[in-house]
Amino acid sequence: MEAHHGTAEEDLADMSAVDIADWRLRTFALYANVRKIAAENPAEAHLHWRHQRDLMFATHPASPLTAADKARFSGLKTADYDPIYRFHIPLTKEGAGREMSVETGTDGVVNFVRLGTFDLPEMGQLAVWKLRGYGGGIFVPFRDATAGQSGGSYGAGRYLLDTIKGAFHGVDGTGPDATFVVDFNFAYNPSCAYNEAWACPLAGPSNRLAVDIPVGELY
Repeated sequence: MEAHHGTAEEDLADMSAVDIADWRLRTFALYANVRKIAAENPAEAHLHWRHQRDLMFATHPASPLTAADKARFSGLKTADYDPIYRFHIPLTKEGAGREMSVETGTDGVVNFVRLGTFDLPEMGQLAVWKLRGYGGGIFVPFRDATAGQSGGSYGAGRYLLDTIKGAFHGVDGTGPDATFVVDFNFAYNPSCAYNEAWACPLAGPSNRLAVDIPVGELY
């Protein structure tokens, strides 16, 4: 896994702890609503997600966008919903226990341990990580063949799941028979895609797919 090292500090110093806390609370509430709506209609949940993220990016004081970017912002580039990119997948034990440390520009060294693997039909495999630090959480970044391409996705990759920030779509069942809801339509760019002042753990070799994933938030 790689880290994006940013140097710009524009607007970050003006963000208060209260602003950041409110952003996170709103994000958790957004994904709670997404899971509720998606139980009946994933496409409708996706529209809700797009609308709310556009609103937060445009107006919230803890938005990753700088003031100048907000002034010309007209919405995130997000593909329309495609149900073929929604899966219910078990977490296999392949690779489980591997440890990894990522040095970031702002958060120091971030430690992860691998929980296992998502084996995606006709797409490849993605490592599933647990953050070994305050807050814990499940983390699944990925980079696909559209990364860095014209009209494609962010060159350094996107996030599929990041439970420490609330980005999670649920689990069906319990124990070894449990399956995770994995929906690439909700893939989103890390904050460092919009502001170099942010430092983000990104997709390493075990989180790269050789196929196009043309849904989710693009760039």
